[in-house]
Amino acid sequence: MKFPSHINLPREARAELIKLLNTCLATSIDLHWQVKQAHWNIRGKNFISRHELFDDVADHVRKHADNFAERAGALGGYALGTIRLAAKNSELEEYDLSAVDGDDHIRILVDRVSRYAAILRDGIQRCADLNDPVTEDLFTQVLSEVEQDLWFLESHLYGSAATGRDDIAPSAILEERSPAPNA
Repeated sequence: MKFPSHINLPREARAELIKLLNTCLATSIDLHWQVKQAHWNIRGKNFISRHELFDDVADHVRKHADNFAERAGALGGYALGTIRLAAKNSELEEYDLSAVDGDDHIRILVDRVSRYAAILRDGIQRCADLNDPVTEDLFTQVLSEVEQDLWFLESHLYGSAATGRDDIAPSAILEERSPAPNA
């Protein structure tokens, strides 16, 4: 750890949390720029709604990066947030540069955002294991926003070949999820 911190956690726990926060920082920086890649290069139907959605998602993820960096600093750590460090330490795959069609960009972003959400969910559990409710709460708040963004992104695929659910009526979906009646 680079800086003093009087946060009441064992040094080893703070070191592990800082590492986790820096991984999330790198991943969020990478995700921000992947979403901007889609924002700049989307073409096709629904252009403006998707263009604006991508900007909103990118803004959210940029704020997440700032929160991860600040929490790492509060724990006595050093935020590793340069572009080169983000590229090296991100948990995401490289963006598919052949994507141009709106559905292609959406599918890629759904994949990346769902991976980001999984990392956050794992982080929540690790923070609980390390008895750090503050960092756990940060991850929980971020995950809530990420899952809403994921829902918005996935909603753009409903009815397309990508979901395989274009012919299912809402009543069939409800029946699928309803518990069986008692015998």
